[in-house]
Amino acid sequence: MHAAVVTDFTKPPAFQDFSEPQPASPDEAVVDVIAAGLHPLVRSLAAGTHYSSTAELPVVPGVDGVGRTADGALRYFVASTIGSMAQRTVVDLRRSIPLPADADPVAIAGAMNPAMSSWVALRRRATLQPGQTVVVLGATGSAGRLAVQVAKHLGAGTVIGIGRDRRQLAALTELGADHAVALDETAAHSDRLRTADIVLDYIWGPPAADLIAGIAAGRHDSSQPLTWIQIGSMAGATADIPAAALRAMPLQIVGSGIGSVPVTDLLAELPELAVQISRGTLRTPTRTVPLAEVEQAWQQPEDGRRMVFTP
Repeated sequence: MHAAVVTDFTKPPAFQDFSEPQPASPDEAVVDVIAAGLHPLVRSLAAGTHYSSTAELPVVPGVDGVGRTADGALRYFVASTIGSMAQRTVVDLRRSIPLPADADPVAIAGAMNPAMSSWVALRRRATLQPGQTVVVLGATGSAGRLAVQVAKHLGAGTVIGIGRDRRQLAALTELGADHAVALDETAAHSDRLRTADIVLDYIWGPPAADLIAGIAAGRHDSSQPLTWIQIGSMAGATADIPAAALRAMPLQIVGSGIGSVPVTDLLAELPELAVQISRGTLRTPTRTVPLAEVEQAWQQPEDGRRMVFTP
């Protein structure tokens, strides 16, 4: 069979021959891959820079996808021993869920991973109460735009999106955001931001430290808790948080990602998330690319659409 294969962490994967996958247990099955999303996590794993990366090569990238089993059933799966960017892969059926026959494989492959970050964060790493205020820091990326939709769907009363891309920022209100704030204009919107109950943080770094300090300094009710959920680090791997901010309010900083969320918890959330994506409640633009073009497509800049490879 053919697959996207990484043989050097400094180079994009190439479309080439790869060994046919073989199940190793009764819980595994070979599926024909229909669609696999190119998520930021996939890129960092393929570059060997993610905190969960290993030094083993060659490797087939792809953390999830949609495939068809031998009996014709359509399933969303989380990749296990072999990545999803291949014509066929081995799936642990316990790490997959059945999909309706009329589900859109490209929509599911493009949205499940980025939507999962906020869905799991708000369902498993924080207790979102109806009517609370959720701030999405990094709201103009694919995961951030989905986070706005997820927060509204799960009951947030007010959702505030913060981001750099002003073109995408202007569209956030159409996705459910009550307010859209440019990253370099947060000080002018301090009255709104200081009411946050939960922050979904996709960028970390100095912007996160500045926002934490600003919320702490401007809190009208210093006893109001703030749950800060750290999901991504696009703006920096570290954040210099002032000690005073930690003492000025009940602040809880938690991470949400591989390791901090048990696999059983993550899998339990997948069926309902897939339903909402299939219904169009949660949506993200996608761009379909043949897997044979992976090497060229891998090097193309992001254009606001989640790239989905189709073998």
